Amino acid sequence: MNEIKKLSALAYELRKDVVDMIVEGKGGHIGGDMSVMDILVSLYFKEMNISPENKDDENRDRFILSKGHSVEAYYAVLAAKGFFPKKEVMEQFSRFGTPYIGHPNNKLPGIEMNSGSLGHGLPVSVGMALAGKMDRRDYRVYTVMGDGELAEGSVWEGAMSASQYKLDNLCAVVDRNRLQISGNTEDVMGQDSQEERWASFGWNVISINGNSMQELCDAWEAARACKGKPSVVIANTVKGCGSAVMENKAQWHHKVPGTEEYRQIMQDLEERREAFCHE
Repeated sequence: MNEIKKLSALAYELRKDVVDMIVEGKGGHIGGDMSVMDILVSLYFKEMNISPENKDDENRDRFILSKGHSVEAYYAVLAAKGFFPKKEVMEQFSRFGTPYIGHPNNKLPGIEMNSGSLGHGLPVSVGMALAGKMDRRDYRVYTVMGDGELAEGSVWEGAMSASQYKLDNLCAVVDRNRLQISGNTEDVMGQDSQEERWASFGWNVISINGNSMQELCDAWEAARACKGKPSVVIANTVKGCGSAVMENKAQWHHKVPGTEEYRQIMQDLEERREAFCHE
């Protein structure tokens, strides 16, 4: 099994962890967890220079999950990477007094900032990338935003600043699943062409299938190769990716599966994982 297939299989295995986490914690943003998982796996297991061993190194790559409500996917990936024990997060997620709260918590190893107040991730990432330029360091900064989040004005202030300062060490990602808590993004706050919009702000635009591990890995390489401007990856994804029970259904933005839903979702995820293992 080649590396891309291994990463794809891992992404489906970690989706199963997310479902268990949400069932145990009795809540979670399951739809966005499923759409963003391939993005996180490709970044943490292929692209970024970050690990438990170098988490305090000044030259480590930085990552901010701006759409912090998809923290369950983030915890699953960080646990798989070895930042904290999987058993611990499974047992403690969303419980009283736990550090494994419903948004990223920078008291946990591997998490750069508390996020979830939408619109903050890109501006903070701009600051990190600018600091890297000023300090002459070669680390890269990555941030993942939801497409519903792009209604926040601070995103576009950050976009202007990144272009102004030619932050080619910055890569933003839009999880373009086209659904948010109140429905279709185009009905809530129409976004027309993401590609044209980001290009007009002076960004290098890369548009891909965000649930394709190969396209994601190719996108990170293209972003690194671009000089003189920041890059944005428009990752066209499927909300609830992995099971027909959830896919493209706004009601699965935040939902705990029932007994039969759980059984079917886990079966679907396992079948997709096995498909990559046996190709």
